[in-house]
Amino acid sequence: MSIMIPHGYKSSMSIKETEIAIKEVKDFFERALANELNLTRVSAPLFVKPESGLNDNLNGVERPVDFEVKDLKEQKVEIVHSLAKWKRMALKRYGFKRGEGLYTDMTAIRRDEETDNLHSIYVDQWDWERIIDKEERNQNTLHSMVKAVYESLKLTEDYLSNKYSFLKRELPHKISFVTSQELEDMYPDKTPKEREYEIVKLKGAVFVEQIGGRLKSGEKHDGRAPDYDDWTLNGDIIIYDPVIDCAFEVSSMGIRVDEDALKLQLKEAGCEERAELDFQKALLAGGLPYTVGGGIGQSRICMYFLRKAHIGEVQSSIWKTEDEQAAAAAGIEFL
Repeated sequence: MSIMIPHGYKSSMSIKETEIAIKEVKDFFERALANELNLTRVSAPLFVKPESGLNDNLNGVERPVDFEVKDLKEQKVEIVHSLAKWKRMALKRYGFKRGEGLYTDMTAIRRDEETDNLHSIYVDQWDWERIIDKEERNQNTLHSMVKAVYESLKLTEDYLSNKYSFLKRELPHKISFVTSQELEDMYPDKTPKEREYEIVKLKGAVFVEQIGGRLKSGEKHDGRAPDYDDWTLNGDIIIYDPVIDCAFEVSSMGIRVDEDALKLQLKEAGCEERAELDFQKALLAGGLPYTVGGGIGQSRICMYFLRKAHIGEVQSSIWKTEDEQAAAAAGIEFL
């Protein structure tokens, strides 16, 4: 069994009430995010061609779901992992300007995901991207974007707590910032996930910065593909979830690589051959705008704001039989 059942847990909503509330969470947060970041909603692909270089390699080891298309002479296409790179090309194609951005509903299948209370093979998130000047590729810009996303979360919590009396406010007034190296220095004998738990239990909401490169110990805090985030200007928004007593990641985001950062990170990751793919070639040739962006888990924020113990309570997916049985025995209803 890979799920944790909180002692005495019982959802305050029926399945039908939950479905209604999910729509309310998504509608409100989507509007708040678009207003805070000046974003326009666009349509996005479910699958891409492998040679495009557009698929997100996540930690660099996850296998995409792929299949052959009859009408394309059995050419292979891949289900997206995320739209991190596609969004950057779309901003140019659609003619967006500095200070403007886009967002989209992204759905994906992650076949190598290890499922538990927070993780599913089905992923749904808002993917967003906004154009900045090269001079804005700095920590101040990154922090301002993090604060805007966090403000959207705060506004959503305020809305829901006013609508549902049993949903109490939990988010702190402000989000804290810490680098992955500072975390290692603070908790040298703990794993990265244990460090996140310690700091978020203390602060309530934290942006853990600079993820992807190696720390002084020689280890990575976490993996990141080398061709979208700048590893010195990225991070994760993590909040404390009191229902399951854990560090709860709701968003991964960052300022995207420029030409120099892409070359450096491809070399460090040992995959310099990716420079020959379409997206990477366009970036290295200076053909793409400088951007900041991220992904925000839709089911994740629904799970958090509706005080659910398992992500299966807010999305329909496939789970291990033993997990389904354990949840049912505890009165947890999966959708």
